[in-house]
Amino acid sequence: MNKAHTMNVLVTGGTGTTGRMVVQGLKEQGVATKVGTRRPSNGDEVLFDWQKPESAQAAFAGMDAVYVVAPTNTSDHRKVVLPVLDIARSYGVRRFVLLSASSLEKGGPMMGQIHSYLKDNASEWTVLRPTWFLQNFSQKHHLTTIREENAIYSATGSGRVGFIDASDIARAAVSALVENQSWNRDFILTGPETLSYADVASKISDIIGRAIRHVNLSVDQLSERHRAGGLDKDYAQVLASMDKWIEQGNEDRVTDGVLTLTQQGPTSADVFIRANIKSWLS
Repeated sequence: MNKAHTMNVLVTGGTGTTGRMVVQGLKEQGVATKVGTRRPSNGDEVLFDWQKPESAQAAFAGMDAVYVVAPTNTSDHRKVVLPVLDIARSYGVRRFVLLSASSLEKGGPMMGQIHSYLKDNASEWTVLRPTWFLQNFSQKHHLTTIREENAIYSATGSGRVGFIDASDIARAAVSALVENQSWNRDFILTGPETLSYADVASKISDIIGRAIRHVNLSVDQLSERHRAGGLDKDYAQVLASMDKWIEQGNEDRVTDGVLTLTQQGPTSADVFIRANIKSWLS
């Protein structure tokens, strides 16, 4: 595939984990980029809130493509997200690249609802279905417990995951957004190897020189931890239930999705941990 010549791209969730990297990657390729955020603070940023559809009209005006990062404060994406995508299409947006998840099939809950919508309604679309992020250990909820309790909590048992670096997801998203031809399909994105949470704890331990343990919880116990962290009750339960999916072996796979989209292989956990060692030491 060849890079499209002229594009204007809106990146929703543009200040988030993958969104920031997608924005950077687009700008490095000279693509005109708007950053959709609920709190715009500079000239590249534009007001965008999934739960305030009126904000979408100005955000989508003049855009050719959109990187879709669904809201995390609701699990009813059919009700909240799809009407906003209708607005995008009415403003002439033709290409959509959705950040979904490896565990969410087309027609399933949350982003699975958006996946179905794009397949049925969009002329150009790609759905990225990455597995769990390595950044969950260096930036997100596992970071706090690693620092404060020398522990990683999950309900995954000995299940294995092809943990992926978010920068690889961002590279895949940029490619899907700017290439001349649209894939019109989904890609499951993984890292180069599968690891259990205990394996990750061991790797971090070896590299930082401090013993980190994996604590296995029930799904309900994990859901309560998510709720205590501020997540919506239904979203917390769905998120915790995904760990059962891992325990059952459904994430024990490695794919060539990153290589297909970017022509480069994905980052290993060892390389990622060494590059982010300061996260656990500071």
